[in-house]
Amino acid sequence: MNMIHHTERSHQGRATLDLLWERIRRRGDMPGFTKAITAILGAMRGEDDGEFSMTQTVLTDPVLTQKVLRLANSGMYAAFGQRVNTISKAVMVLGTEAIGHLALGLKLVEELTSSSTDSLQAQVEMEKAVLAGMVAQQVAVTLPKVDSEEAVVCSILHTLGRMMVTFYLPEQWETLQQGGAGREEAAAPALLGLTLEEIGRATAEHWGLPKNLVAGMRTIVPAVAAEAAGTEALPAALQQADWLAALSTMSAQCAEALWHDDDASADRVQDLIDGFAPLLGVDAGRILDAVARAKVLAADELTVAPLAKPEEKQARIDAAKRQRAAGAQLLIDGVADMRDAAGTISAGQMVALALETMQQGLVFSRAFAFLHQHRDHRYVAKLGIGDHAKAMLPQLAFDDAYTPDVFHAALNSDRVIFIENAHEPKFMSKLPAWWLANLADARCFVILPLCSQGQPAGFIYGEWSSDVPPVQLSQAEFALLNDLRGIVVRTMERRAPEPSLAAGKA
Repeated sequence: MNMIHHTERSHQGRATLDLLWERIRRRGDMPGFTKAITAILGAMRGEDDGEFSMTQTVLTDPVLTQKVLRLANSGMYAAFGQRVNTISKAVMVLGTEAIGHLALGLKLVEELTSSSTDSLQAQVEMEKAVLAGMVAQQVAVTLPKVDSEEAVVCSILHTLGRMMVTFYLPEQWETLQQGGAGREEAAAPALLGLTLEEIGRATAEHWGLPKNLVAGMRTIVPAVAAEAAGTEALPAALQQADWLAALSTMSAQCAEALWHDDDASADRVQDLIDGFAPLLGVDAGRILDAVARAKVLAADELTVAPLAKPEEKQARIDAAKRQRAAGAQLLIDGVADMRDAAGTISAGQMVALALETMQQGLVFSRAFAFLHQHRDHRYVAKLGIGDHAKAMLPQLAFDDAYTPDVFHAALNSDRVIFIENAHEPKFMSKLPAWWLANLADARCFVILPLCSQGQPAGFIYGEWSSDVPPVQLSQAEFALLNDLRGIVVRTMERRAPEPSLAAGKA
């Protein structure tokens, strides 16, 4: 089955593209975009020496270099290895596919954004494209034998025509919108001589993007696909290129509906899923769950979408910044108080003081101190501060026998671990059952291992809930946490081999 339709471009259509190319050249023809994206795709496919090729590609872009190193040193990866200081090691840690996915999305978004007029409408179209990529990713990662990176890129590119017109032909976009928002595609042929989809695909071909990506930019309608297939067994009839095009079509249309975040959008998303699920050969419930996950991610990462509630988000971010700024001084003062008290209080009192200092200084939603009970071969939470923390203590315990999770990794490595996104799909397997059963509402968390004389004596755990804006720890905060940890450990070693928390406050 072939659903690719070619149309002879009219004189008006050719004139539109000529104007578009001229506008792009005038603003700086996306320097290096085509060359970089081709190199990235080649490395992902393993052409030549894939790892070496990816390293060279990343190193040519300072922004991409910084983002790759940040990802490689994030909690998702750094908990299980040494600090990554080179791109060569980052490629080995992350793999070419993960870096390729990051690089493709970054290149497209940054190059288009840097060339835009910085209008609100340009931002809107870009964020819709990013949201479509999120939907596609969440669907694709649940399916075996599906290249999620390719699905994401096709879905981001699906509305490339809209992005190009808003960025480079704003006057024509304004005219298209006079018929009402959402009707731009229908109005485009009369004004531009081409549909917006045709403009997007022509742009991709102009850049020299791979044919599989261009093919994935097509719009596929379930009813039309059924008629073309001549059978109800649609998944078997769809070729891979058509399947990707169908996924990117659904993702882009879901993004358009999700953007508005109202009752009508929920109904529209359900209709889209019901229509595309048989075509994609994916259970409708699985797609609905994937869209729900994408919606949560989008609420965090997008800035102007109604879905992201930008005014409320900014207010939360501003409040969190004020709290963190005040907390930074509390953390500094608390560590100084601990240092002064080190020779006069017990190990248990010091752990309690450290827990309270961390909770106040880092504005945790909840924090717990776990003690290693050698006789029972278990780690048990003995002290908790924050939302319902005291009531949760009896449920927070686990065996000390090593299992490949983030807590044992932190204790074995004896280093502070910060997990920026606890719900990252690739990281979820590193979270133990006891955490998932009791603490899964946390967005991110810190583990501060306490090792006395080379043996784990316990750890301090602090978390931020999903209601809190995304958190980043500064180098200064990491340094203070290590100072705090050193004071606690030295007190343990002076006072007792195993601290008692009986004197701590609940």
